[in-house]
Amino acid sequence: MAAETPGPSALPATPENLELISFGIGGQDLCIDIRMVREIRGWTATTHMPQTPEYVLGVINLRGTVMPVIDLRCRLGLGVTEVSSRHVIVVVQHADRLAGLLVDAVQETFVVPVALVQPVPPMDSPSDNLFVDGLISLEGRMLSRLVVSALMPEELQLAA
Repeated sequence: MAAETPGPSALPATPENLELISFGIGGQDLCIDIRMVREIRGWTATTHMPQTPEYVLGVINLRGTVMPVIDLRCRLGLGVTEVSSRHVIVVVQHADRLAGLLVDAVQETFVVPVALVQPVPPMDSPSDNLFVDGLISLEGRMLSRLVVSALMPEELQLAA
């Protein structure tokens, strides 16, 4: 009798494994390293800031810290989100910068072996691999692993 391979949730978080959180945007399955996530919160109306890119919805006050909220669908070139109360803001931190990523829904947290992450194939685009640094085929679906630092543009780095 062959030994069963443990499912993604059964793996421990170790240097050989990645702990990720997945979420959906317009039918796309995306994930990021769970260590980048500070909190997950329901939709909060933003205050629009003039002269910001289309993908920046505005700012919110997170317990005394003003933080930009990024329409992740728009940032990834998948259209503009029609925001509703069902949307979720995933608060991420890279270095000393915070930002909220607007997503349709958070799906799950899971652990996968690092070896399961496949490189992104070349797409003949100047922005190859700008936002996605790996692909994970898991349980019949393909997840794109996002680069959180790339989602926060220079303009927001200076403002934050």
